[in-house]
Amino acid sequence: MKKTLLIILVLLFQYSYSKSITETQKLAATCKVWGFLKYYHPNVASGNFNWDEQLFQILPKVEEAQSAEAFSLVIENWLTSLGEVKAYESVKSTSKKNYFDKNFDLSWISKNELFSKTLSKKLKFIEENRIQGKQYYVNYEFGSGDVPLQFKNEVKYADFKWTDKNLRLLALFRYWNYIEYFFPYKYQMDQNWDKTLNEFLPRINTPESEKDFVLAMREISIKINDTHASTQMPQLFDYFGDKFIPVDVKIIDQKAIVIGLKNDSLAKISDLKIGDVITKVEGKTIAQILKENLKFVEGSNEPSVLKNAYWTIFNGKTPTFEIEFIRDGKTTVKSINRYKYQDLKIQFPDQEKWKILDGNIGYVNYDELEEKDIPALITALNNTNAIIFDNRKRPHNVMYTIAEWLNAESVEYAKYIDPDVSFPGRYVWRSEVDKCGKTNPNYYKGKVIVLIDENAISHAEHNAMALQTAPKTTVIGSQTGGADGANYRFGIIKGFSSSFTCYGVFYPNKKEVQRIGIVPDIEVKPTILGIQQGRDEVLDRAILFAKEEKL
Repeated sequence: MKKTLLIILVLLFQYSYSKSITETQKLAATCKVWGFLKYYHPNVASGNFNWDEQLFQILPKVEEAQSAEAFSLVIENWLTSLGEVKAYESVKSTSKKNYFDKNFDLSWISKNELFSKTLSKKLKFIEENRIQGKQYYVNYEFGSGDVPLQFKNEVKYADFKWTDKNLRLLALFRYWNYIEYFFPYKYQMDQNWDKTLNEFLPRINTPESEKDFVLAMREISIKINDTHASTQMPQLFDYFGDKFIPVDVKIIDQKAIVIGLKNDSLAKISDLKIGDVITKVEGKTIAQILKENLKFVEGSNEPSVLKNAYWTIFNGKTPTFEIEFIRDGKTTVKSINRYKYQDLKIQFPDQEKWKILDGNIGYVNYDELEEKDIPALITALNNTNAIIFDNRKRPHNVMYTIAEWLNAESVEYAKYIDPDVSFPGRYVWRSEVDKCGKTNPNYYKGKVIVLIDENAISHAEHNAMALQTAPKTTVIGSQTGGADGANYRFGIIKGFSSSFTCYGVFYPNKKEVQRIGIVPDIEVKPTILGIQQGRDEVLDRAILFAKEEKL
């Protein structure tokens, strides 16, 4: 009986290993091997090969392989052609690295059904004897003035045409492996990154049109669920239009509410007013348009996605279009104007940097505040009962100086993870402790109130974290953008540039900020009625808290 069972298992293995395989399976495995060798193989990661050309040479052989056995042989022969990988003895470091390994997973080396045991063993050997010197294609260091992550020595392909299959696949393979090894929040994606590769490979390999290819490249960047992340290409304006409406909107209850005027005169021409509720565009409801287009809109969380979706709703090629809207309880259909961005001539009203409200409450327009203003700010607001820091835009680099005023002592406010380029895919907790504040017996004694919403992203979230260290801080508003850490912008191939958050930021207790954002102590969201009445409901709630509530 045991002998029969063994024979059956052997036959099943042989069948599985020799059965036909799909083009997507082969290309997905090739993408992963190509990226792994690019950053791990000592002879490749040091720049000894034209690695793009190596891909172009191996792709026809991969296409010819009709079974897992044949595919494995192609890859094994490729590995042999790259030269010997010498075993090395790891030198014990005097300082042990504190790894963050939620992103790290090379188990596919041993588990891929296309790989023979011999191939898996060879790939594992490369992992264990990876490059020990400087990486040719990537660098990570602080102090250069740029963001620490830099992809290097990538050919730009100035003559790139979308009809070139090899270059299309190269663009995808590059991008997928950038994220695989150097995106700190891969583990937080809604969809497994391997699954995303398999989903988009057919559209990149055999696109129906240039538009299909371009939008696929856009969509895959949205899959990483990062407000910093989106792939840009000029064709987007060809597809969605390069003309904009002259107002700002906010999506509430799947309706677009006018919340601001980019240009008073242009808005008046279209008779658009703050509080107008736009329900349809060209006969389609806002909900319908969002359902069709959110896959093209970047965002770490739903509020961020909705904030960034405006152009997919209202942009177009024509100078006029039709909307349905509600004003004063009446539903009306009318035509409004669109403009080239440069023709909007956006007006930015002057705002006070700070003021004192009724009840001896300080109010600070945090985005207007500069370092040179802080001494005067402290003099003006030090004796107030409370200070409201409006952190709903992007502030300047003032948080450390402000924290020295608000805190009695130096306190840690954030922890970080950085990619370990000597072991790509792994991340290390940064050893330096990032503190704000200082020993200050004359620190501010009143309540500290921080206003937030989805417009607070990245640097604004970092500022909120620093403000939260003050002894009497209360955060009021709604979920922030959920993208904290340096935003790295890079080229993929000619005409396609992208970006993502390149290091991880956490609270001192290692709680995530990415995607979650800053969580308010008191949640307040603007309502349609409040907007129509001209009220700032978040600020109103903060003033009420400052006047009446005890900490």
